[in-house]
Amino acid sequence: MIKLCIFSGNRAEYGLLSPIIKNLNKSKKIKVFFIVSGSHVEKKFGETINEIKKDKIKIYQIIKLINSNRSKDQIDYTPKNISEIIEKYSTCLKKIEPDYNLVYGDRFESFGATIASSQMNIPTIHIEGGDKTEGGTLDDSVRHAMTKISHIHITTNDNAKKRIIKLGEEKWRVKNFGYSAMDYVKLKNYAKKNEIENKLNIKITNPIVLFTQHPIPMENEDIKNNFEKIFNSIKKLSRLNIQIIITYPNSDYGGKQIIEKINRLKKIKNIKIVRSLGRYLYHGILALNNKSVKVICAGNSSSGIKETAIFKCPVVNIGPRQNGRFRSSNVFDVKYDDKQIYETIVKCIYDERIYKKCLKTKNLYGGGNTGKLINRFIENLNISKTKILIKKITY
Repeated sequence: MIKLCIFSGNRAEYGLLSPIIKNLNKSKKIKVFFIVSGSHVEKKFGETINEIKKDKIKIYQIIKLINSNRSKDQIDYTPKNISEIIEKYSTCLKKIEPDYNLVYGDRFESFGATIASSQMNIPTIHIEGGDKTEGGTLDDSVRHAMTKISHIHITTNDNAKKRIIKLGEEKWRVKNFGYSAMDYVKLKNYAKKNEIENKLNIKITNPIVLFTQHPIPMENEDIKNNFEKIFNSIKKLSRLNIQIIITYPNSDYGGKQIIEKINRLKKIKNIKIVRSLGRYLYHGILALNNKSVKVICAGNSSSGIKETAIFKCPVVNIGPRQNGRFRSSNVFDVKYDDKQIYETIVKCIYDERIYKKCLKTKNLYGGGNTGKLINRFIENLNISKTKILIKKITY
């Protein structure tokens, strides 16, 4: 029996891990030890541990972070959290003695888990490495660092696979199995219109703008000013017959300032604020596009870039956070300019040329059976060759 530890510390990453974990849990050759931490257990960021419980995925252990219980938006909490995760996750790994450790993406929480496992000589499987985002976040640095200390790399697209090999990783270590979110899309495992209306207490008759804006660490001094411009465009949009659904940002430094701004919009007509939609509702809203209403994504979330093309939804990408990200033709980039943001969203809703362009957009991330491919791949890993995996040769 293969013992596999899986770590998750963030809501976005869990939505991509869940179809993988569900497939792994079906295996008779793999025993999964799922460990969660970070914003999953923070109420102010949606307490997404409830989504995990709803999915009936067994949690082996919860790592609560002392440094996340901060009263202020402090810039030093991230390195403190990383060190805390390294210490506490190392203790979990020592107790479990897994054959492999699996981590996802580019979050600082997962970075801590990757440092812990790689330094304990546990072969580490990193999913969604090789992507490129050059927009002022630390994501590229963290993602590539995770790649260099991991031992097996599972990418979501061929561009990412090629980039990892360019980083010096041996070709046999890199597999492209597509984007796991598409597994749920293929099954149409998402909320229907009446479920969305009941859950969010809204009536879906008008176009929908689905909005998420995350902080960018390198823009800390400008967060207030930049979001004020976005804030102005949202207020202006709310005066039209448009339903605006706003979700909270991630737990990075600067997120608290954005949340404070968002909460000031609560009493404005046509605006609905949700801490976290979860994958089921999020995909359900995207799936409404071209059926009963038009759905537009706005903000700077990577899910807007990667998960919208299959639903043919236009995306208004605000600011530089996703610069360099592999994207389809449904993405329209705008600067922190309230007039440009407003006019581009309005065009995406009412301009038939944009509508037709988005209908032709292609999903560049593949997927649909990613969970099964990863399951089969891990089942066929040879535990007796652990030393070969750990001994890395860089070209």
